[in-house]
Amino acid sequence: MMNRLFQGIWINAGETMIPLVLESRPAPWLRKEFECGKFQKAVIRLCGLGFHELYVNGHKADDRVLAPNTTLFDRRASYIDYDVTTLLHSGLNAVAVLLGNGWYNCFNHSNEERAPWRDWPKLRCDILLDGVVIAKSDLSWKWHDSALVFDSLRCGELYDARRELPGVSLAGFDDSAWHPVGRAMSAGGELVPEDEEPCRVVQTLEPVDFAMIAPDRIVYDFGINIAGWCEIEVSGKAGAEVTLLHGEQRRTNGSVTVEEIGRITCGAPFQTDRYILKGEGREYYHPRFSYHGFRYAEVKIPPDAELHHIQAQVVRTAFRRTGEFTSSSAMLNTLQEITCRSYEGNFVGFPTDCPHREKNGWTGDAQLACRTGCWNYQTQKAYRHYLRMLTDVQRRNGQLPGFTPTAGWGYNWGSGPAYDSALFEISYQLWLFFNDTEILREMYASMRRYIDFCFDMEESDGILYFGLGDWCHPESAAMQSAELFSTAYYFQDVERLAKFAALLEKTADAASYTALAERIRQNFLAKFRHADGSFGNGGESALAAALYFGLAGGDAPHTATLLADAVRRHGHRAHFGILGAKYVPRMLARYGCVDDAFEVITQPEFPGWGHWVKQGATTLRENWNEQDSLNHIMFGDISGWMYEVPGGIVPQEEGAGFRRFRLAPQFPQKLEHCRAVYDSVQGRITSEWLRCAEKIEYRFTVPEGGIAELHLPGTAPECVTGSGKRVFHFSTEAASKVP
Repeated sequence: MMNRLFQGIWINAGETMIPLVLESRPAPWLRKEFECGKFQKAVIRLCGLGFHELYVNGHKADDRVLAPNTTLFDRRASYIDYDVTTLLHSGLNAVAVLLGNGWYNCFNHSNEERAPWRDWPKLRCDILLDGVVIAKSDLSWKWHDSALVFDSLRCGELYDARRELPGVSLAGFDDSAWHPVGRAMSAGGELVPEDEEPCRVVQTLEPVDFAMIAPDRIVYDFGINIAGWCEIEVSGKAGAEVTLLHGEQRRTNGSVTVEEIGRITCGAPFQTDRYILKGEGREYYHPRFSYHGFRYAEVKIPPDAELHHIQAQVVRTAFRRTGEFTSSSAMLNTLQEITCRSYEGNFVGFPTDCPHREKNGWTGDAQLACRTGCWNYQTQKAYRHYLRMLTDVQRRNGQLPGFTPTAGWGYNWGSGPAYDSALFEISYQLWLFFNDTEILREMYASMRRYIDFCFDMEESDGILYFGLGDWCHPESAAMQSAELFSTAYYFQDVERLAKFAALLEKTADAASYTALAERIRQNFLAKFRHADGSFGNGGESALAAALYFGLAGGDAPHTATLLADAVRRHGHRAHFGILGAKYVPRMLARYGCVDDAFEVITQPEFPGWGHWVKQGATTLRENWNEQDSLNHIMFGDISGWMYEVPGGIVPQEEGAGFRRFRLAPQFPQKLEHCRAVYDSVQGRITSEWLRCAEKIEYRFTVPEGGIAELHLPGTAPECVTGSGKRVFHFSTEAASKVP
């Protein structure tokens, strides 16, 4: 007889019909009382979909929020093993679970409302003492509507405190008027343990300013753009309603506007939380199953209520910070800060494009920001989770959509090799940074299917003509057509698959994919290379792409000169979109033009990163002109550039996981000092330099068990370990030589 992961069955609030397109209902409490004997360890194994909160004998089980992390529920559903040893006791105990809609019953967005998994929230649960199930989810549980009358992932919540049920998770609570639960169907996916860090509140912010814009309305400014929610402390008459509208921008009259970011939701006010007082002294509220992207909160307070305190709580996946970069450039430091803030705001369970309008896991944004994420955070588990979400939406022919999760939209628009390469890019970076060969093994079959799909999509000239190109270019007429980038990513993906095959000892595959990569290279050169060493339309992104993907060959030095000339001709203003934003600064630095790269990143005129800072940005924007979202991460590779170029820490394939790496800092003339710190899986790496007159003092630390190849201008390369210091004379000529 087969063993079952759960002895308990799926149960819900007595619902058997699939919810209608725009239908919601109050979040239900499901509860159970049970007896415990003596025990050493107690665990509650719980899968609660969409989001849930577990309470045991009057206490929340732990500090995670928005649990579990999102999956493709008809492919996988995550369960959590809660250690409740300190919460249970001998005798009568009680548990209560609050269920919210989350991504499982997402009804305010046209993509998810048609999801094949969509259903009313449900749970499955076992309660174990020393590994033995002593209680489980069954038809003896009861349910009741909670005070959370409405919860929507994007639109917010309505909480009516008059409907609270004090003591709901305490033994002896009177649930005689409660309803019997219903037997529910499975979500459809395999039950798997939670495989990444949970979401948590990681920071609390007080308002830096406020303005009363009407007798009953106050707008609070929290100083920075975040993902999260507000917590309020209020008092007043029972039935009084406080409303909180969250947004990134204010109108000229000071009120909060969500016009730029709220256009694609329907059926309820966007990013709006409402709290109805119960009228019992000081009351506290924050959302449970919704989060927002915002800097400002507009609070409407009726005359019969008083707001005593408000704070913003920052929510994100609680991975550990691993990197630190500082320098003498205030602009560079600010860009590092706001890039990390954008990255955090767009990683609430999985990588997203923005924390408000869509909250979608766009693959292009994820792959472009992946290296930055690996420098600044311990992202291995989180990216493994996202890759599994991505392969769960892969079609049998290998095709991928432009984002995950998806209910079916995004396969025939919004995807393409530049975005789909997230499957390869994230896997590659996990191997490079963490020596994670297991993820290569796990993703290998999906990668093969995707390359088969691209092979099938080739035109007669061997070029791929589908997909998105250099998105969000400041001058649409100057954009390079997408096929150059699609074919270049196709080449890189095949080249990497050949590398992965060799690592996994799949010799025949390695040879086959190496040959295919060479054929794609020749097709690319025949289509896009010109006699003068330029590529495509000669724009910055096209030139930099040929260099970045190693497709320029012997033309590379001249192509790099053309790139530098184009950058200078545009006055170091950004003349590229999200793809060029990764290639251009890196290729300028690689080919001896680090000062030009520094100018592109820091110059304060439109368009460019520095212009955003000049305009007061606290997160990266979606567009150079600052329209639409004000918190996007797709222009965020500049943080990775900082660690690798002025910081000089460069991971190497030979010795993945920082068993072997390069220390090869470059020295922009406008930079006086720089310090990069990275806590690798081998240990801490530091790379720090200070300009003193005509000399530079360089200090470094190599972790035990690691070897660094030291490359400094005017000196012979050497292998170093431990801590060290080098002082060398500096000249403009030396600075222009790439280590």
